[in-house]
Amino acid sequence: MSGITLPEFVDCVTVEFSAGRGGDGCASVRREKYKPLAGPDGGSGGHGGSIFLKADTSERTLISFRRKGHYSASNGAHGLSRLRNGARGKDLEVSVPCGTSVYDEGGRQIADLVSPGSCLQVVRGGTGGLGNAALAGYRRKTPRFALLGLPGQKRKLRLEVKSIADVALVGFPSVGKSSIISAISSAKPKIADYPFTTLHPNLGVVQSGPYRYTVADVPGLVEGASKGIGLGLNFLRHIERCSVVVHVIDCANTQQDPISGFNLIEKELSEYKVAENAIPLNKRPKVIVLNKIDVLQTKEEQDTLLYLQSVFKKLVTDVYAISAVTRSGLRQFTLRLGEICQEYPSQVQPTSQTILIPAKNTPEFSLDRTDGVYRVTGKKPEKWILQTDFSSDEAISYLAERLDRLGIEDALVRAGATCGDEVEIGGVIFTWDPSVANTSFSLSV
Repeated sequence: MSGITLPEFVDCVTVEFSAGRGGDGCASVRREKYKPLAGPDGGSGGHGGSIFLKADTSERTLISFRRKGHYSASNGAHGLSRLRNGARGKDLEVSVPCGTSVYDEGGRQIADLVSPGSCLQVVRGGTGGLGNAALAGYRRKTPRFALLGLPGQKRKLRLEVKSIADVALVGFPSVGKSSIISAISSAKPKIADYPFTTLHPNLGVVQSGPYRYTVADVPGLVEGASKGIGLGLNFLRHIERCSVVVHVIDCANTQQDPISGFNLIEKELSEYKVAENAIPLNKRPKVIVLNKIDVLQTKEEQDTLLYLQSVFKKLVTDVYAISAVTRSGLRQFTLRLGEICQEYPSQVQPTSQTILIPAKNTPEFSLDRTDGVYRVTGKKPEKWILQTDFSSDEAISYLAERLDRLGIEDALVRAGATCGDEVEIGGVIFTWDPSVANTSFSLSV
């Protein structure tokens, strides 16, 4: 029908996420009458906002990410005088469809958001810098510096939606899969008499007797689907979670051999790579339905149907001859599907908690020498570099003390460093001078 635009179905996107930066700490000194320097009163900066993905039943596709490919959380506010801490940046919660898998840039799966309400923290907000009131201590009663806020995490992630269905209808184009799901559920897929009418999976809920389950109508498969031919990988992804595979065969089609067609679909299912702990698609319980029996009129056609039933029953226990048009055989077919779904566990691993990406357990720092420069790498020292205001000599002195306590000076001595050698930490180059009192570093100009 012309003039009608169908909503676009997007099931795979790459998105960038940027958490908020932490606010800077404040370096302020309290001033009172008769006490011009009454002590530090600078507040700390607020933490930057984090970003969460949350599984939402009202979302069906990832099309919103196609329109907006970058999400940013708000920054933390800077600290103020009179011990006023900066406000924390507001977290950003982004809704995704239930059944969304999240992968990092290396292709490693981070999380599978299946259950409604399950959350994943994809990027963490930067830590707010400490104000000089928080830095005051025995050695520094009134620090004249504060720490800078840290930048928030940035990540590029791939999101994939995999339909959550108990039963998957598979088969070649135009065998009647959409007609079946329309007949056994309230789903209303597009139905027409030409191939590839279905361009994305349709989900329907079936209530048959005491059984209630979901069915996915997967777009028609072609030879080579497991290798991506004809968008096969995109289609097969949507049946990864199913418990039962239903082969839909057009028994009225005289142009194609139903038996060789079944074997071809089985081959594609066997070659599709599922998750490590999941049952291969071709090893899951399967049912064969011979659709369109209402078209069979002659005795020869009826004999062919009986022959196909006898052949397929040698391969699969459950074989049904049905008609989605007249609804013949659907009652027995749907009841049996309900029994199988109850008997076999779902391939979905539900989760309802908030998932935090764990930090890697790595050494506090490592030291190596390249091109005559000693390079220190590690989460702590690199974070301290970002927190330091290099316009303040007192802040640089505080940084040197922290590096010394971490053991970097001892490591340089063991590595053979001498006075005047260059040391790089987090992109900043220092000259090392172990003779300097209280600090072994001076900033290279």
